[in-house]
Amino acid sequence: MQKPSLPKGTRDFGPVQMFRRNYILDTIRDTFQLFGYQQLETPAMENLSTLTGKYGEEGDQLLFKILNSGEFTKDVTPGDLEKGPSGVLSKVSEKGLRYDLTVPFARYVVMNRNELTFPFKRYQIQPVWRADRPQKGRYREFYQCDADVVGTDSLVCESEIILMIRRVFSKLGLTSYGIKINNRKILTGIAEAIGEPGKEGPLCVAIDKLDKVGWEKVQEELIQRGFEAASIQNLSPLVNLETDLKGKIEFLKVFLKDSPTGLKGVEELEEVFSLLEKMGEDLAHVEFDIMLARGLSYYTGAIFEVKVYGVSIGSVSGGGRYDNLTGVFGLPGVSGVGFSFGVDRLYDVMDELNLFPGDRVNGTKLLLAHFDQKGLDYALSVLNSFRKTGIKSEVYPEVAKIKKQLEFASKKEIPFVGICGDNEISTGTLSVKNLATGTQETLTIEEALALLG
Repeated sequence: MQKPSLPKGTRDFGPVQMFRRNYILDTIRDTFQLFGYQQLETPAMENLSTLTGKYGEEGDQLLFKILNSGEFTKDVTPGDLEKGPSGVLSKVSEKGLRYDLTVPFARYVVMNRNELTFPFKRYQIQPVWRADRPQKGRYREFYQCDADVVGTDSLVCESEIILMIRRVFSKLGLTSYGIKINNRKILTGIAEAIGEPGKEGPLCVAIDKLDKVGWEKVQEELIQRGFEAASIQNLSPLVNLETDLKGKIEFLKVFLKDSPTGLKGVEELEEVFSLLEKMGEDLAHVEFDIMLARGLSYYTGAIFEVKVYGVSIGSVSGGGRYDNLTGVFGLPGVSGVGFSFGVDRLYDVMDELNLFPGDRVNGTKLLLAHFDQKGLDYALSVLNSFRKTGIKSEVYPEVAKIKKQLEFASKKEIPFVGICGDNEISTGTLSVKNLATGTQETLTIEEALALLG
């Protein structure tokens, strides 16, 4: 008999894990709603034409493709096979699992543009799939919690993203973290300033790996991508720049003096900081990272990445502004900005830091226990009285020794057991036992409802 197993990069979630995940999700959902976002969902699969070309060359390689139903090889010719994967793919697969929630959202906006009120603020909490190499903190199936605004260029949206991240982290008890922020226009300006105009795409792909592989490896990749040695040397002062936020901005104003696009990026960044000040907020946890790139090719303005310090997990949140993502679907000129929480990584971070609350996972407050069938019948007759008043209650479903029922309650961390014996049946009462203290008292049903309610 074959031993059951899970695909690599996926996980089961038992009751304890689900309780903790929902604790995170409820905190995020509450924050999104507080800031005026509305929920929607999109299908797990999208047409490959919707997904490809939106995530950069490396992102496209990580898409999970779905084989066409039926005889999926029927249209493949020997000539297609000679061309390799690129010649075969379009013949055997038309759909793929979604890689993120932003591109499906852009598709949704275009398809429903006549029904939406702009600016449109939406949040989405659903799983995504990436054919990545599984490792700690990196999975092939994981949940994202996205919030996006489309239909406005206002940088108020960027400042509110910072506020939402800080609120969620505060509610979850996370205190040591950094909200790294940059602007893609600054990176475009950097490419121009170092003598490589128009090559911000490959520049971003390379420097996005700076934290993972280090500057030396990034230099090697830049050379492989056709960057001149002199250009890489010109980039070096930015990589090694150590100063405060104000110092970085002043440095960039000089470094990018001949790049209007780059200076525009600096101006937008300063405005985000100014808006926070106008809202009575400070820049706590905000870090201007000149080398922050984020590999996704659709970002055009501000970009974010959030890292928790003192843990072995990478980034737990990220996002940015995209000026024309809907343009590829036939609706040009719709600007948007959004970000995403990686709930699986947040889970691992909180688990590592032991930040989950110690509340009971099950939530059941009362177990009705009994000695025989007559006691079970009595328990069933009073069960709804507790549920109707909102007390989470259950009855042990079969006749068993009372010791077994008490052990069941203890293992499920149910704090109270209502014992239904002959005396309780004859008097219409309930003997309520507190498992934490061991105390027990006989109460009327009304008194028990008052005690547990």
